[in-house]
Amino acid sequence: MTEIDLLKYYPQSKRNIDERVEQVDEKVREIAREYGQEYFDGDRIYGYGGHSYHPRFWTDTVKYIKQVYQLNEDAKVLDVGCAKGFMMHDFKLMMPELQIKGVDISEYAIENAMESMKPYVQVANANALPFDDNQFDLVLGFSVIHNLPPDECKQALREIQRVTKKDAFVVVDAWRNEEERIRLKNWVITGKTNMHVDDWISFFEEANYTGDYYWFFI
Repeated sequence: MTEIDLLKYYPQSKRNIDERVEQVDEKVREIAREYGQEYFDGDRIYGYGGHSYHPRFWTDTVKYIKQVYQLNEDAKVLDVGCAKGFMMHDFKLMMPELQIKGVDISEYAIENAMESMKPYVQVANANALPFDDNQFDLVLGFSVIHNLPPDECKQALREIQRVTKKDAFVVVDAWRNEEERIRLKNWVITGKTNMHVDDWISFFEEANYTGDYYWFFI
């Protein structure tokens, strides 16, 4: 396992934690966790606040991912939690021969995926990936598995490990100190598993996950 920030070229947004605290309640979390229209394209309080494609988000990041993992032009890549397929689209623009697949728990996201990516995406839960053992060269899970409760999150890690024959990478909600823990608690609306970075390392080991990882801090 290696800690590596694959998102260092991804544009960072400014987060208003105080406003979030004032607006978020259990009803908001319940709606957000349906991962439907409200989460992707509704009011910002429920999630993205409008999930639309722009090349500035993933273009540089997919180039970096290719570099880090030395991907062949016809490599097999899986995006777990692919949403509408924006990252997948930019991967295919850069590597037309890439064999890419994407899964997401959201029927809304898959139904509203980019037209270019619809042949490559399907509805599935990260804890039960519909693929063969050792099918992919690289499996990516950006800020997705922590939306499952702990037991299912651990199973998702096992599934990611199962379907890759080489590399894997996940980003998870985490903290290093009490201030970050409180800020994360006040920000997160969908996450069900978050913990100190040291506890995550132990969690990975318990799941026999040997891929790479990084943290989502607030």
